[in-house]
Amino acid sequence: MAGTPYSELAKTCGVLESLSGRKDKVAQVVKFLKTLSPAEAPPAALLLIGRTTPEGSGEKLEVSAATVSEFLEESGQSVLELPPPPTILEVWNVLRKISETQGPGSRLRKVELLKSLLHRMSGFEKRWFLKQLMGEMQHGVNEGLLLEAIAELTSTELEKVQRAHMLLGKISDLVEIAVQEGKKGLENVKLALFRPLRPMLAGMCYDVVELMREMGQPMAFEYKFDGARVQIHVRGDVVRIFSRRLSDVTESLPDIVEQVKSCLRGVREVVLDGEAVAVYEDWTPLPFQELLRRFRRIRNVLEESESIPLKLWIFDVLYLDGSELLDQPYQVRRKMLEEVVDEEYLTPMTLTSDPMEAVKFLERAIGEGHEGLMAKKLDSPYRPGRWEKLWLKIKPADNLDLVIVAADWGHGRRTGWLSNYHLAAYNPETGEFEVVGKTFKGLTDDEFEWMTKRLLELKVEDEDYTVRVRPEIVVEVAYNEIQRSPKYPSGYALRFARITRVRDDKRPEEADTIQRIEKLYIKQFERKRLPSEAAILKSRSASPKKTG
Repeated sequence: MAGTPYSELAKTCGVLESLSGRKDKVAQVVKFLKTLSPAEAPPAALLLIGRTTPEGSGEKLEVSAATVSEFLEESGQSVLELPPPPTILEVWNVLRKISETQGPGSRLRKVELLKSLLHRMSGFEKRWFLKQLMGEMQHGVNEGLLLEAIAELTSTELEKVQRAHMLLGKISDLVEIAVQEGKKGLENVKLALFRPLRPMLAGMCYDVVELMREMGQPMAFEYKFDGARVQIHVRGDVVRIFSRRLSDVTESLPDIVEQVKSCLRGVREVVLDGEAVAVYEDWTPLPFQELLRRFRRIRNVLEESESIPLKLWIFDVLYLDGSELLDQPYQVRRKMLEEVVDEEYLTPMTLTSDPMEAVKFLERAIGEGHEGLMAKKLDSPYRPGRWEKLWLKIKPADNLDLVIVAADWGHGRRTGWLSNYHLAAYNPETGEFEVVGKTFKGLTDDEFEWMTKRLLELKVEDEDYTVRVRPEIVVEVAYNEIQRSPKYPSGYALRFARITRVRDDKRPEEADTIQRIEKLYIKQFERKRLPSEAAILKSRSASPKKTG
């Protein structure tokens, strides 16, 4: 069997672009998936939502869409004998080869691989291929809609599909099971050792006293660290560490591996959720950027671990000696955790219904150099990859995690650097990123240089002095105020925005949403006692907005 032509994927994208209704888009995706073999469906699903490398692999194409554009005219020249058009699997395999090509002369080899592929494509195929390289499909199909399509394809409840996705971690694995095994396969997905699952996410809380009054019952409060989320899988003497983005980072964190081995008591198999924090010799926390140096480190790991030691804090147990614990209440999981992990590695926690006690605990956490607190309902299950009000972040300073979608060339002292960054929030309803401001503040000269190099690798196109890029880099941004703005299609602008750190540990889809920015904006006017402005915003149309 020759395989499904890539042109069928391109045609499907074209149809999706012309459809406006969500149900119609879901039906079209289902129709397309039904035509694919189990081997074709996973890469086709990733390409459909604009992903060109395997999930969690850390591989990068390092070939900009601008480079591809240079070849389009050349590859479109007539030839005496037309080569056969590529299949979906051939396109995916070439992209894999490009991402795996490393070392001296790698750029030339990547370009040649790309040329060989483009020569076999029609103009219509090239258009969608370029969009995939950009990561901006603009046809309304994101991860959420793809999950709905899988539910429709297999006649499975959406909630069960979402749970299977979170347990598998990768949407490509989910699609393969759905196409090959159907509903039964999805319902049989379980947590598995050494297969990372998506971490549980937390909402925001702006006032701990107000929270306690609203809940009217005891809650658990834990330290919130300025570190990196780590998921730990253990079987006997084998320890594997996975990042928030589900990449295996074990080799970069030998000191964390040793701490895991030393802190467990009488455990054969376990999956733990925790945080790795860079620390000084006295165990007080270092800035987050120092921690990222460890996660990026491939060579001289032992030397780096001595100069930037890490401290492990563990706050949850998801699996223990054959038992999956995701549906157990937080209070039960915490008790089990305390029985198998030495106290010095447990995240500090207090259980209280007294608002003033919670405030004092918050002040203690901040006084020790940490970010704030996590508030957790005692009966909360562990919901991988879900934003629910079961867990809440409490931080005195409110920052946003945003995505860089473009950058302007600097001038004066910043000449030669891409140093004015266009910051965007994620809109899960459309799968797009909506600009909410720009900033050139917060980075050092070394960071400007690193950022320029990275952004040029992600370049999509040049517009005068502005470079548009694929939305991949997440940054934490401090700001003074959110304002209404006619300048940006999102309708919002951040006042006095400043980058505080790069969030390599977060996927773009984990950035703050435009819906959250709307809520923060409303809250500002509630504090300023301007209810008319808040009421206007609440009543405005909820129709999706396009980025500029």
